[in-house]
Amino acid sequence: MAALATLWTSLPLWGWLVLALCALLIGFSKTAIGGMALIAVVLTSQVVATKDSTAVVLVMLLVGDLVATWTYRHDVDWRLIVRLIPPVLVGIGAGALFLNWVDGPTLKRTMGVIVLVLLVLGLWPDKLAAHRPSVGMAYGGLAGFTTMVANGGGPPMNLYLLARKYDKLRFLGTTAWFFLAVNLIKVPFSIAGGILRPDTALLGAVLAPLVLVGTWIGRSTIKRINQATFEKLVTAFVAVAAVYLLFG
Repeated sequence: MAALATLWTSLPLWGWLVLALCALLIGFSKTAIGGMALIAVVLTSQVVATKDSTAVVLVMLLVGDLVATWTYRHDVDWRLIVRLIPPVLVGIGAGALFLNWVDGPTLKRTMGVIVLVLLVLGLWPDKLAAHRPSVGMAYGGLAGFTTMVANGGGPPMNLYLLARKYDKLRFLGTTAWFFLAVNLIKVPFSIAGGILRPDTALLGAVLAPLVLVGTWIGRSTIKRINQATFEKLVTAFVAVAAVYLLFG
């Protein structure tokens, strides 16, 4: 309780408002537009120290994952998830090592460059050859790396599934179960690295109810969005987040 009390006194009112918005965005992204999650990650890092924000967001992501996996439990490509787990594990391990020596600004710039490169590659689906196993492994590794260093695995995975022409429900179901597994794997790494601590975990837990509200809004909204609009929104939010990471 002392850790939670410290958080309450150290954060200004505007900081709590930003974190509340981030919790809503994370919940919404899990059941509607995935690209919005990285924007929440970026905003959280403006209120909480960059590495600590990774742990706070991780707790909120896990809450959203649980709701999303139940909501879209019938729309999952399990074979793809199984194929991607090995390269993801390699990426998570590399990301954990990266966190031990990189500073906050470098971390953000690295993320921005990676996501922008992936976004540009996504403009040429034929050249991307998303159906090739080697391409899937590369995207899985990048998703593992970026999700470990800054909870930013969404953009690589989102762009990969868009290139594979997944419909919106299959897209959401596959990403939900994929990231539930990935985020659970990240927990011991985050604890060992001193990032996920009682204070950062408690802050994420305090914001969890707003994540649930966001998932409800997302479930209501996705029904009104057609496939073409869904793809454009995911791509747009990935681009905005990448540019902010690179120049913000």
